Amino acid sequence: MKKIFYLCLFITLNSLQLSRAQNKTKIVPMNSSNWQIDKGISSFEIFDNRETLLLNGKAILKDIQFINGTIEVDVYANNNRSFAGLIFRKQQNTMEEVYMRLHKSSQADAIQYSPTFNEELTWQLYKEHQANITFKTEGWNTLRIEIQGYNAIVFVNNEKVLTVDNLKTNHDKGELGLFALFNNRFSNFKLTPKYPIRLTKSNTQKHIEPNIISQWDITKAFPFNENSLSFDNISKENYTTVPTDKSGLLPFSKYIEKPSAGNFEKNTEVYAIALTIIESNSNQVKLFSFDYSDKIIVFLNGIPIFKGNNAFRSKGIQYQGHIDINANKLYLNLRKGKNTLHCVVIDKANGWGIIGKLE
Repeated sequence: MKKIFYLCLFITLNSLQLSRAQNKTKIVPMNSSNWQIDKGISSFEIFDNRETLLLNGKAILKDIQFINGTIEVDVYANNNRSFAGLIFRKQQNTMEEVYMRLHKSSQADAIQYSPTFNEELTWQLYKEHQANITFKTEGWNTLRIEIQGYNAIVFVNNEKVLTVDNLKTNHDKGELGLFALFNNRFSNFKLTPKYPIRLTKSNTQKHIEPNIISQWDITKAFPFNENSLSFDNISKENYTTVPTDKSGLLPFSKYIEKPSAGNFEKNTEVYAIALTIIESNSNQVKLFSFDYSDKIIVFLNGIPIFKGNNAFRSKGIQYQGHIDINANKLYLNLRKGKNTLHCVVIDKANGWGIIGKLE
């Protein structure tokens, strides 16, 4: 009995020590010993009596694989158009990102969660993951994210501003980093790992509405040239079946790489084709509700029936091009038997996707 008692005591003490170690906050100084500049321009400087990183691009924390816990950083106030945020669970060119748009203080999209797939930010696809907050105009703004499993809670200056219930990359671990666009200054990075829990991969098909198109056959990405696009070529491409998110959204960049990526509006336009088969037991008309980013050409049984442009700023300087499944309506004249719907989806930047349902 004594041996069992001491063994249990030993295990309990070790578990407590491990838990304390896992929950210990680490402050990471801003210097080249700790940070690898992954992309862009940077300089490590003493500013406001702090070690800081002035960054336009991405910086990755060296030798860390992050699972769960809290990450935090201070960003110096900046009224110029700029973006500053945190990267987590980065694997190669796919990662989770949360960033502050400091020039958008007190506006609906002041802060955004936007997963990056294969170097491409996707904020146009996730309008539900942004929030209106007011930033400090002087001194430091603190961005903190608490991550547990596939959930994240975002705080700015100790105020809870955003909850993400289903992180989109499905990564269970990865690197940590910083992201800035148009120069921002970072300081006081803190990391508090938490004891890992077993993560269960999210089921993209769970709770999906029955009338939503929940999977598509898609091609790889091609450079876009409208003058050389023909249905004969479209019909001969190779297709791979992929599932949508549970909302019905298909984020193309999650599954295919662009030949031109990671340069925002400097990207060249590319396209891929999403195909679905509609079986009909009679000649009938069905309503197709859908949206897309950036542009689309829709073919039904080889005949073009719709062409649209939903790109960022395509309908005015304030137009964001967010996706909404009820934004577009098409009456499909279906014939008895098998009908093919080809959607040529064209994109440059900010989120490449399609969502649709048959009503």
